[in-house]
Amino acid sequence: MAGEELSRPIWSMLNGPRADLAVGGRDALRIDPGYGPFAAARDAGSAAQDALARIVRSSADEVWLVEPEEWPAPAGTRLIRTAPVLQMVAPADGDGAALSTDIEPLSGQDAPAMTELALATKPGPWGPKTHLYGQFYGIRDGSKLAAMAGERMQVSPDFAEVSAVCTWPEYRGKGMARRLITHVMQSQRARGKTPFLHSYAHNEGAIALYKSIGFKPARSMVVTVLGRA
Repeated sequence: MAGEELSRPIWSMLNGPRADLAVGGRDALRIDPGYGPFAAARDAGSAAQDALARIVRSSADEVWLVEPEEWPAPAGTRLIRTAPVLQMVAPADGDGAALSTDIEPLSGQDAPAMTELALATKPGPWGPKTHLYGQFYGIRDGSKLAAMAGERMQVSPDFAEVSAVCTWPEYRGKGMARRLITHVMQSQRARGKTPFLHSYAHNEGAIALYKSIGFKPARSMVVTVLGRA
């Protein structure tokens, strides 16, 4: 079984390596909304549930919880949707595959192109600051950003998440996602991190790709999306 911090990745992240991005208190936290909608409560007790309800800011707001089971909607909130996801973890040491020379680090000036790609392909929630989570990498076709991948949750000193793997439809089938994921993994391993990721459980093609790169299923999780009642 993977590290227990991965069983509650958002709670672990916001009480650990990314406490600087946490909004809330000891009973419930959400990440700075500019980075996305992720949130977590200490437990399902009344104090934590009340605190969770308070951090849902408005009728247009929503929070995403990633937990081993569906999270109960506290009073004052409503369940918008749930989705099963598979958490996967790769070995801490890889095969040392050669890095692709067409991959380049992305920076703040690439944020508009990154946002356009993420919103079009929907690899997961994306906000105006999501590109600041960690280092992202891209492959270009001329001036066009054809594909990208990067890093999101750092749940402990040991684990870092591969995230936002996305490719414009016209560039799919060229192995860009595989090369980008491998690049992110090697960057993480060079910093002493073990790579992990989440995939929607129905996305068999993505899961097959992740397995072929070395990821192994760790645990079944559920995304619970809540909004104001």
